Amino acid sequence: MIWRNVPAAAGLFAVLYTSGMTAQSIRWFWFASPHTFFPLAGRIAGVAATLAAVFAAAGLYVGFFVAPTDAQQGEVYRIIFIHVPAAWMSMFIYVVMAFWSAIGLALQTRLSAMMARALAPTGALFTFIALWTGSLWGKPTWGTWWVWDARLTSELILLFLYFGFMALTASIDDRRRADRAGALLAIVGVVNVPIIYYSVKWWNTLHQGASVSFTQAPSMAATMLTGMLLMALAFWMYSIAVAMVRVRCEILEAER
Repeated sequence: MIWRNVPAAAGLFAVLYTSGMTAQSIRWFWFASPHTFFPLAGRIAGVAATLAAVFAAAGLYVGFFVAPTDAQQGEVYRIIFIHVPAAWMSMFIYVVMAFWSAIGLALQTRLSAMMARALAPTGALFTFIALWTGSLWGKPTWGTWWVWDARLTSELILLFLYFGFMALTASIDDRRRADRAGALLAIVGVVNVPIIYYSVKWWNTLHQGASVSFTQAPSMAATMLTGMLLMALAFWMYSIAVAMVRVRCEILEAER
């Protein structure tokens, strides 16, 4: 039996060699296995958690003590340092979750489905924070806690998509069927992300336009932008740390 596998192994090595894949890239490919990824996830979680604490401390200090008072909204605008980064992460995490779901659906890799399940609760958390802080901001600026605005409504749909993904994958006992069903929902639901982003341009909404754009100069003071970007980095590092912890739990559960 061993000798029968030699030609197949030699053929695989030849393909990898002729395609220019180096030993280092093959080593990274090994981390697609949950067993080999488990210790790496622990190291990533520790580094990301430390960076999250550092960036959060710096971002909160800049946002609440260094950034100037807004001329129109006064001190209430400082919700932006929590609200905007949380809204960014709510969309970004869903796109990443849909990406891992698509990889898992196409290649049938266990770790991809585990990563998607590990990201969903954090994405739901940031979506809830974005909606909650948006309501706190909307009351003094709009005079109401909630309006069925295009941006708010599509963000609420995003929260329901996160909840639906978690409920669907948890309700099916067969893990492979659950992963396939969740992957389909995540991939279909990703169409809501550009709707959230472009809603203020496509429809006449109460929600203000983007304060930060890749094509235009920022419409805020440099210290405000710095505080917001630091908080975005803090939320990003937190998401990585928590996702790595959760995926380790997923691996342990699968091993049991």
